[in-house]
Amino acid sequence: MVADDQIERSKQIQQRTGKTFHFATRLLPERVRQPTYVLYAFFRVADEVVDAAETAPPDEQRAELERLRETALGRRETDDAVLAAFAEMREAHDIDADDVEVFVDAMEADIDTDRYETYDQLEAYIDGSAAAVGRMMTAVMDPDDHETALSHATALGEAFQMTNFLRDVHEDIVERDRIYLPQETLSTYDVSESQLLNFEFDENVAAAIRHEMRRTEQLYKEGVAGIKYLPEDCQFAVLLAAVLYADHHRLIRQRGYDTLTATPELSSLRKVSLLVRTRWAWFRSKDPEAVFRRVSTVPYGDTSHSGSGHGERMPVR
Repeated sequence: MVADDQIERSKQIQQRTGKTFHFATRLLPERVRQPTYVLYAFFRVADEVVDAAETAPPDEQRAELERLRETALGRRETDDAVLAAFAEMREAHDIDADDVEVFVDAMEADIDTDRYETYDQLEAYIDGSAAAVGRMMTAVMDPDDHETALSHATALGEAFQMTNFLRDVHEDIVERDRIYLPQETLSTYDVSESQLLNFEFDENVAAAIRHEMRRTEQLYKEGVAGIKYLPEDCQFAVLLAAVLYADHHRLIRQRGYDTLTATPELSSLRKVSLLVRTRWAWFRSKDPEAVFRRVSTVPYGDTSHSGSGHGERMPVR
């Protein structure tokens, strides 16, 4: 059994580094909430290995990720509270070892890869860095129709990651010298790499980001369509996470799609407001798709979408 101090340390990591995800995680039932803290902490530990590029050479980063891989899969002993908790939790919830493998592979890819030529290449990376995370979460929740839930969880994990990339264009360049917008999309809209590196925002950059936002919003629709296959006591928390992440698109639209010169961030007040609105809509209808259409910033292209929908109409908070 995972010890209380291991869970507490994992929770602290999530509180510090994943505020939006933590906001929704607190609404999960305890049987899922505690393993989720451990999952997230493991993901952050691995991510921080890669982000230590200025303090550790690539060979050391790879060696550390291999140590994490072996430990996570139960093939190596450790006295690290987070890694030990993850290994035990992975076995207890029968998390697919392949998902751990592709996750660590994605972290290793970040050591050498900082540009993606096509969306297909980026999607392959996201399968490990985010979609695998959604699949691990699904294993912890243990839905009755596992396979159906799994395909939708993959799409939602991909949507969350793409939202992060769209929100963090400026931050990824400044802090990591990475550009996650596919080069083929940039070329389509006549955006050069030097333009991004010099933070020269114009209508072409806006068009490229808008293009990827439309693609991402389709992933949200696909992902949210599968929430109904999750256990009932998990559905609202996952729905709220989707609403919160998608709300970054409202901020991006309000900035005229400019995330090249600054990084938009949801305020605590906005998160609470969305929690209240989502909860109220959930009381009226336990249909995740109907609630998402009503409350989220993702446009569905019809007049029945009466929530914050096309976020531009909503005041900034």
